[in-house]
Formats: sequence, structure tokens, C-alpha cells
Amino acid sequence: MTSPPDHPEPSARPHPEPPPAPPAYPTASPYPQAAAAPPYPHPAPQYPGPPQAAAPVPPQYPGAAPQYPAAPPDMAPVAPPVPPVPPQHPHHIDTDRGRVFLTDKQRQTDATAWGNLLLHVPNFLCSLFVVGLISAFFGGFGIVVVLAWIASGALVFHRPTESALARHVFRLRHPTPQERATLEPVWREVTARAGVEGRNYELWVEDSDALNAVAAAGHIVGVTRFAMNGLPNGELAAVMAHELGHHVGGHAWSSLLGYWYALPGRTAWRVLKAGSGFMFKISRAFGCFGIGFLFLVVGSIGLATISTFYGLPLLLLAVPYALAAVGRRAELRADEHAAALGFAPMLAAVLDKMHRQEQWQQAQLAARNGGRHVEESALARLLSSHPDHHTRLHHLQPYLQPQGPAQQR
Repeated sequence: MTSPPDHPEPSARPHPEPPPAPPAYPTASPYPQAAAAPPYPHPAPQYPGPPQAAAPVPPQYPGAAPQYPAAPPDMAPVAPPVPPVPPQHPHHIDTDRGRVFLTDKQRQTDATAWGNLLLHVPNFLCSLFVVGLISAFFGGFGIVVVLAWIASGALVFHRPTESALARHVFRLRHPTPQERATLEPVWREVTARAGVEGRNYELWVEDSDALNAVAAAGHIVGVTRFAMNGLPNGELAAVMAHELGHHVGGHAWSSLLGYWYALPGRTAWRVLKAGSGFMFKISRAFGCFGIGFLFLVVGSIGLATISTFYGLPLLLLAVPYALAAVGRRAELRADEHAAALGFAPMLAAVLDKMHRQEQWQQAQLAARNGGRHVEESALARLLSSHPDHHTRLHHLQPYLQPQGPAQQR
């Protein structure tokens, strides 16, 4: 057996040893330690020491991650309300289009445009006669005046002149940036379907509450403010496709050219009409004798004019009715152009709205006349430049019929 280790006895120690001190841990005190104070007869008061910048000890959780209490209902984040998506209009179209294929032939002059030009020949000859009479006051420079007037027809295709006509004759204006943002995507869709370069045309706006549009000059498409803001984009596209049909068919420039060359003759007719009315008022002061004398003078001048020009002035009486008939045909051609691009249902809806607008206007007119409806005369219908509502819908029927598999191919 081993002997126990030899330890000194506790009684052999001269002085009792104090218990072992706990291990000293370093403290991270940012303050220097003050020197020991001298002994006082009474214990020194104890003051809290300076704050210790000890590193915080993270709490220890057994096992799983700590569970934090849920936020109260009034403090929980609430997602913003999502507005309900309105149902799309049946005539809404998608205007997002990628690549566009342009046709080789951007414009043409159809039979309607040629007919319009031919029917303006009597007006042109009448205006030429008036300009010839005016040029007689310039002596030897008269022929220059006549040639300058003939060459002035080229101004119809001059862009600044077109803008001046659109602003002062058709009462159009340039669209605002917000209006342009509404019109341009629809116009791109229309021209893409037609294979036409849309940048060759200018979009204008008419400040009107009527449902209408116009193809002015050679490069201007104008729509009313109501058509721009009150129609779904598919119906607005149908309206613009109709006006594009006037441009690509040559209807717009041929009508403006005929109007330009007929302007001197129309001005002379208005002057003669005003002069005749003034002379008639004077002749009434002389009684029946004065009125008879006036009719004799006017009749003699008219008969001499008809015989001198081989009855050509009589054609001027029939020209307005023939031009109106050609204009109605041009409207049907423009309707067919819009329908061929796929806008037949939208165009039919626009025609219905225009028909209801006309009926409302007639009802307002009847209310002002004491409830009596004003019937349109037969001559007024013959002078109308637009077909009636039922005629236009009848010509759209082939495009509104559902196509079978054989027709779709």
C-alpha cells in the first residue's frame, strides 16, 4: 500500500490562510482607475461607479429560434388596395404591334376621284372666265395673271398651305401632348393594317362635341374632341381608317383641287347674287314697272350668256347634284376601306351613334318649332354629300357576316 502524501498539518501553519480569491476577469472600463483613498475612521460611502461598456451578451434560447410576439392588428402592414380591373369594351383593340409591312403602292386615284375632277371642269371654266375678265385690267400682264392662277393649284400639295387651310377653313388645331398620346397608338395600328406609312400624314383635332372626322388636303386627318375622348379606341380606329380611305383613294386632294379652282367662280356668283338682291330692293320702290324692268335686264344677260357659251352655263345647275352623288359614292368607298381592315363592327357602331345624334338634333329642332318635325326635301337629299344611315349599313353587311372556313382561307 502506498502511504498518504505528506502534507503539513493545519496547526503547523503560523497564520491561517484566507480562502482563495476568485479569478480576476478583465473589465473593459473606458475610465482610468483612481488611486486608493486613505483610510477613514468610518467606512467610505459607496457610489455607483462609471458605466461599464461591456459587450452585450445575446440571450441563449434552447433549441429553435426565438419566437417574437405578433404585431397588433393596428400595427400590421396593410397592402394598398388594388383597384378592380374594368372589363374591356367589346370594341377595344390591342395597339401593341411589332414589325410593320408597307405596301408598294401607298396611294391611288380611283374612279370616284377622277369623276370628281371631271365634274369640276365646268366650275374651272367659269372661274377661268372670271379670272380672264379681271386680268383685262392688267393690260399686257393679264396673261401672267391667268397663268399664275392656273399654277396656283400646286399649292394644294404645299404643306404650309395645307396647314393654313386646315386651321382657317376646317377649324382644326394641333393636338396637345396628352391628345397625341391618345391618337398616335391608334393611328399606328390603322396604318399598319393598311400597309401605309403613317408619318406621311398629320393628326389634327377639332374642338367640337359632334361625332365627326375629316380628311383635309393631302396629308391631314382631323378628328373631333368628342370622337377622340368619347369613343373606344377600336371605334376611333374605324373613324380614322375611314378618313385614311379618303386619302389613299385620292378623294381628299381631288375635292380640294376642285374647290380651289371653283373658288373664283363661286365668289363671282355670290357677288352677282348680292347685287341682284340689292337691285331688287331698289326696283320695288318703282312698283311693278321697276321689277319687270329688272327681270328683263337680268333675263337678257342670262340668255346672251347661255347662247354665247353654247349652253355650258346650264351645266352649272346640274353640277352640284352630280358632285353630291360622287361624294356619296366616295363615302361608301371609304367605309369599305375601313371594313376591309377589320373595323366593320366598330364602324357600324359609330354609324349607329351618329344616327342617334342626328335624331336627337332633329328632336331639338322640332321642339323649337312647336313640336313640328321638319321633313327634308327631295332636293336637299340629292344635295347631301353623305349617304343615309341605312344605305351605309347595307353596304357594310358583307363585312359583318360571319365567314366560313372556306371564306377565311
